[in-house]
Amino acid sequence: MKKKIIYITMLLLLLAGAGGCKGETNEGLLLTEPTEENGTGEAPIDGGGEQADAKEAGMIYVQVSGAVEHPGVYELQAGSRIFHAVALAGGVTKDAEVGSLNQAELLSDGQMVYILRAGEAEGQVSQQQQEDGRINLNTATKEELATLPGIGEAKAKGILAWREANGGFRQIEDLMEVEGIKDGVFSKIKDSVKVN
Repeated sequence: MKKKIIYITMLLLLLAGAGGCKGETNEGLLLTEPTEENGTGEAPIDGGGEQADAKEAGMIYVQVSGAVEHPGVYELQAGSRIFHAVALAGGVTKDAEVGSLNQAELLSDGQMVYILRAGEAEGQVSQQQQEDGRINLNTATKEELATLPGIGEAKAKGILAWREANGGFRQIEDLMEVEGIKDGVFSKIKDSVKVN
């Protein structure tokens, strides 16, 4: 309710300011929660004042794209997580590949969240893996994890489940908390994985 009151107040201020600035164009767009009028969630903003107010109020802006119902830029409270942004974007589509996404990850201002479609993850090697050859446990897909020695599809699913349940890996040694991964398997893969 408080958010709606703030939104309505900001909209009224924006309209009042637009009435006195005839001839000027509004170049910036902020996509917020979808509106009933057009379903796109578009709402104009004034180049800088509203963004400064949002930072003071602990707000962040995140772009959500890919396999979601309403891709766009969304305003969230600082400390929000990926699943909050996905919910604002109308949720994932039927063809979304959510197994490779850590929905509990904290968001930061200016971050882009891309939801893969089924099939996009196959054969795709992450940029971070290309850089140093190691797989990031917090962003790797099931397919990427299954390429590690001693990790098949079942253990890869277990790693993804543990990651989602615990909000990600804090250190590579957390792998040994995953069912089926003990000292022997860990020693085979410890130099091939990383945590960011």
